[in-house]
Amino acid sequence: MTKSLPISKWMVYNSYLKVIAKDGGAGIDRQSIDMFNENLSDNLYKIWNRMTSGSYFPPPVRTVFIPKKQGGKRPLGIPTVSDRIAQGVVKDFLEPILETIFHPGSFGYRPGRSAHDAIKQCQDNCIKYAWVIDVDIKGFFDNISHDIMLQLLHQHTQEKWVMLYAERWLKAGVEQEDGSIVARTKGTPQGGVVSPLFANIYLHEAFDKWMDEVNPQNPFERYADDIVIHCSSKEEAEQLLEKLKARMQQYELELHPEKTKIVYCKNYQRNDNNHHDNNSFTFLSYSFQPRTIKSKFGGKRLLVFSPAISQMAKTNIKRVLREILNPRISHVKLEKFAARLNPKIRGWVNYYAKFNRAIGLDMFYYLNELIRQWIKNTYKIKGRAWLYDKYRTIQSSNPDLFYHWRLGIKA
Repeated sequence: MTKSLPISKWMVYNSYLKVIAKDGGAGIDRQSIDMFNENLSDNLYKIWNRMTSGSYFPPPVRTVFIPKKQGGKRPLGIPTVSDRIAQGVVKDFLEPILETIFHPGSFGYRPGRSAHDAIKQCQDNCIKYAWVIDVDIKGFFDNISHDIMLQLLHQHTQEKWVMLYAERWLKAGVEQEDGSIVARTKGTPQGGVVSPLFANIYLHEAFDKWMDEVNPQNPFERYADDIVIHCSSKEEAEQLLEKLKARMQQYELELHPEKTKIVYCKNYQRNDNNHHDNNSFTFLSYSFQPRTIKSKFGGKRLLVFSPAISQMAKTNIKRVLREILNPRISHVKLEKFAARLNPKIRGWVNYYAKFNRAIGLDMFYYLNELIRQWIKNTYKIKGRAWLYDKYRTIQSSNPDLFYHWRLGIKA
C-alpha cells in the first residue's frame, strides 16, 4: 500500500521509545502508557497509518494546573500518549536540521546542553560585564502567534507533512477548568513534545539572530524564554532594553514590566558605591548576587557576584520535605520516608549543589531537624540531650538511610 507522506514505521517506533523513557501522565483520553502498551502493535500502526495518509488529527490537550513558584497556578498541557509519539516524529525530524543553526547562547531543550551550562556561562559573563538585563517575556508560551510561528518554521523546512501537523498541533483544542474544549487561536501548550522546539524556533528568529546582528557586543544566555543579557554600562542596558521591547512587539510579544529589570553585578573589582535598584537576579532557580568569600590567598574576605540556590527554590524544597516527612506521622517508619525522599534529595543535590555547594546543601540541615522531631514524637522523648543521643544512634546504625547523610550532612 503506497502512502503519500514519507513517515516510516521506524520513525514512529523510535519516538515511542523516547516517550516511554520519559513516562508522563495520561492525556484527555485518560490512557496511561501501560494501557497503551496493552495493544502496542495496533496502537503504533494506527499512528503511523494516519500520519502517512495525512489523516492524523491531534486530540485536545488535557490541562492540569500546577503551582507557580511565585504563587498562583499555571496551566500545563498534557497530550495523549499517542499524540506525544506523533509529535516526537516531527521533533526528531526537525531537531537535527535546527541544531545546525541554533545559537550557542541558547541552551534550553537542546541535546547536549544543560541548565548548568547556561548558569556557568552566565557566571563567567557576570565577571566580565557589570550590568545585566534580566528579561521576562509575559506569558510567552501562551502568546506565540500561530501565523508567525508557521512562517518561521517554513524558513527551515519545505516538508508539507511537517507544516501540516505543526499547524494542527498549534490549533488543537485545549481543555478548560470546567471540562469544556476551546480552540486555541495563539500559543502552544507547555507540556507538548514539540512545544519547546517551536519556542526555540520563535525566539531564535525574534531574539537570538537579532542580538547577533544588532547587538553583537552583548552576550546572552537563553533557556527557552528565560533570558539574561550582559552589558558594559547602565546606559547601554537601558538603551538595549528599549530596543528589545520594540523587537518583541514585532513578534506579538511583550516584556513583563515588573519582572524585567536591569541589575548591577557588584563585586570586589567594581568600586561603585552608588545605590542601584537591583543587585541580584534569578536564573534557572539560581540566585545571582554579591556574596562574601574567603580568598585562597591570605584568607582575605572578598565580595564576588556568583550563583547559588535561590531562596524561592529553598522554600519550595522545604515545603516538599514537610509534606513527605511530617513529624506528627509517627506510625510510618523512617525507612519509608527515606525511600520516598531519597530520589528527590539526589535530584536536588545534583542540580542545586553544582554552584556554591555549601549553600546548596544547607537546606538538608532542616531535614535533619524534621527527622529529630519525628524521633521525639515517635519515641516520646522529652530531654534535648536524650533526643540527640537517639538521633545519633539511629544515624550511626543506618549511615546510608538518607541520601544526604552519605554526603556528611548529619548534624
